[in-house]
Amino acid sequence: MSTYEAAGVDIAAGERAVDLMKSRVARSRRPEVVDDVSGFAGLFDASALLKYRRPLLATSTDGVGTKVDLARRLGIYDTIGHDLVGMVVDDLAVCGAEPLFMTDYVACGKVVPERIADIVGGIADGCVLAGCALVGGETAEHPGLLEPDEFDVAGAATGVVEASEILGPERVVPGDVVLAMASSGIHSNGYSLVRHILATSSLELESTPADLAQTLGMELLTPTRIYALDCLAMMAAGGVHAFAHITGGGLAANLARSLPATCDAVLRRSSWTQPAIFSVLQAHGGVAQPDMDKTFNLGVGMAAIVAAEAVDGALRVLAARGVGAWVLGEVSEGTGQARLV
Repeated sequence: MSTYEAAGVDIAAGERAVDLMKSRVARSRRPEVVDDVSGFAGLFDASALLKYRRPLLATSTDGVGTKVDLARRLGIYDTIGHDLVGMVVDDLAVCGAEPLFMTDYVACGKVVPERIADIVGGIADGCVLAGCALVGGETAEHPGLLEPDEFDVAGAATGVVEASEILGPERVVPGDVVLAMASSGIHSNGYSLVRHILATSSLELESTPADLAQTLGMELLTPTRIYALDCLAMMAAGGVHAFAHITGGGLAANLARSLPATCDAVLRRSSWTQPAIFSVLQAHGGVAQPDMDKTFNLGVGMAAIVAAEAVDGALRVLAARGVGAWVLGEVSEGTGQARLV
């Protein structure tokens, strides 16, 4: 006899996973969240937007790429959701939007309730740090397409920004200053290169290379720093013209997206020392500097372009919030390029 369970789908395990994650998801609740008794949708009270003169909704969706493979190999699942939130909500922050709510999608070969609860619990924890609510999601079991221990995650978030306060290239002018916000490590980009280096070098996830304070595996799973509330705090202090989320493509390429066609940004390598994990990967993988530059954040997870007179205030805000930050460079007349010198 053919049954859903015989085909590899365990409905009871899915229900058990939901029960395990409920308390952590509840921590991300915002006052605007409205319960949907059917459980089929997430509801958010849009009357909260009445305080805006012209509210614009912003949306972003992303995943964490092949970093999930390292989480699988190490059997550590409570940080990867944190990465997902960072990848999604910090894209919203670039335009100045406050993240309101998020939904997630987890696909796996086999539902192991504790593993799914750890993944989604990590997403909920990230939402708490971002100030947004996790209002719903989906866990899909794909036997035959994914191996029992394989999984992938994706998510989408919605935010809001006042139309007159949108940040971006049109606000940037020569004389502005570029500030860097320290990353927590590699974040969630470049892991295909990381995995290639692991496969072709003597590095092992359980080892502790010189200059690292923990095993390579734990270093590589360090969660993505979430900057959304830090960016909003900087905006409240005034003088912020643009942000750049440093993800795939590296520092210069992402910052260039926040420049007008009439400006350049000069970024000074001497202004910071990159975290040791990048040097370890570069040395063991024989990676040329141009490839490092266009693959990794090199220690800068978010950049802000601010008016010169706002620099001190912005740095004070970030220091008070525990975010390492420094003057990375400056904006001059140009052709829309950012370059490391």
